[in-house]
Amino acid sequence: MHPLTLIDQALSDRYYEGGVSSVFLWDLDDGGFAGVVLLKKTLTPATPSEPAGSWDSIHVFEAAERGRQAHYKLTSTIMLQLVTQGGLLEKSSSEKGDDPWKRESQVSLSGSMTRQTEQDHPLQDTNSHISNTGRMIEEMEIKMRNLLQEVYFGKTRDVVFDLRSVEDLEKARRQRELQKELAGFIKR
Repeated sequence: MHPLTLIDQALSDRYYEGGVSSVFLWDLDDGGFAGVVLLKKTLTPATPSEPAGSWDSIHVFEAAERGRQAHYKLTSTIMLQLVTQGGLLEKSSSEKGDDPWKRESQVSLSGSMTRQTEQDHPLQDTNSHISNTGRMIEEMEIKMRNLLQEVYFGKTRDVVFDLRSVEDLEKARRQRELQKELAGFIKR
């Protein structure tokens, strides 16, 4: 098995728990080489209430040897899709009338992020390219995953919870009434 395929499988198992992955390499006209590492993980829900989605990573790199050093250029793109299904919503009793309806709530979030980096690394032997590109891809994946989790998902969660009630509206109304009643007892 080709050494890059082993690195590819290690990345896939480590970060994607067995997702699908591929590596392709080609020579460049200037004597260097380039490659792409493709990783995909699909989340299939076990129950209708669990989220579904996919994570696709595309890492394109170039390597140019300069003596005992190599100059690497890496462009990474992550495409993410996440869909959550809520429970059934029903009209409140005052709105029902003759034609009651139910519907599922759904939140769908998708997008992509691209980042680039260039680095120089020493070449110890012929396998150095494998460890150098593997390390760069791993660092980029971690950085982009943290950005998505902390910045994008954190902000999106805040916006969604500001716009959409996640609790039953009738339950929230009863809770407000109970709070008013308790506040009335405290004032006495």
